[in-house]
Amino acid sequence: MTDVTHRISAVSRTVGSRTLEAGEARVVTVSRLYPDPMDDVWDACTNAERIPRWFLPVTGDLRLGGRYQLQGQAGGLIERCDPPSSFAATWEWGGEVTWIELHLVAEAGGTRLTLTHVADIDNERWFPGDFGPGAVGVGWDMILLGLTMHLESGSAIDRAKAQAWVASDEGVAFTTASSDAWCAAAIAAGDPPDEARSAADRTTAAYTGR
Repeated sequence: MTDVTHRISAVSRTVGSRTLEAGEARVVTVSRLYPDPMDDVWDACTNAERIPRWFLPVTGDLRLGGRYQLQGQAGGLIERCDPPSSFAATWEWGGEVTWIELHLVAEAGGTRLTLTHVADIDNERWFPGDFGPGAVGVGWDMILLGLTMHLESGSAIDRAKAQAWVASDEGVAFTTASSDAWCAAAIAAGDPPDEARSAADRTTAAYTGR
């Protein structure tokens, strides 16, 4: 059993913007404190043999200037790498390019992981007006849940069981709570509440099929 309320409340979510050379960009950020040493969290996030234990198989050259490819998902170029505290990479999917940044900071009680996803404001695939920041935010919540469960157990996630869980009532409750949390983050960032709520409802339906 997964304590949905605990899993959702353990993650901080923010929505913002950033100025790029190409213009304005939208930014979603997730952050969570893990009770694990920074070296271990870094290894879990960057070791090609370990990433599939909680996310997806990955191929490529996982070092500065190298390219990576997640099986059936995004690939990209590693643009910055500063072990064991941060890296930045492109996130290329569907012929479009966005950017991700990972930061780790040692804190009392463990390691603070912060993941930021940046997209050109005109990039409707990632932050579409109909769905809002939850379009990608819910996905990152699911990814962080996989990392959390791996770090807690030290074991690989059973992918078939994980997929079945996502479709279960408990998995739907997690997705719904995540979408609601991104709605709150969008409102806190200045989005009109009615629009944010409608977008969240559409996001929940898109992810759950309900």
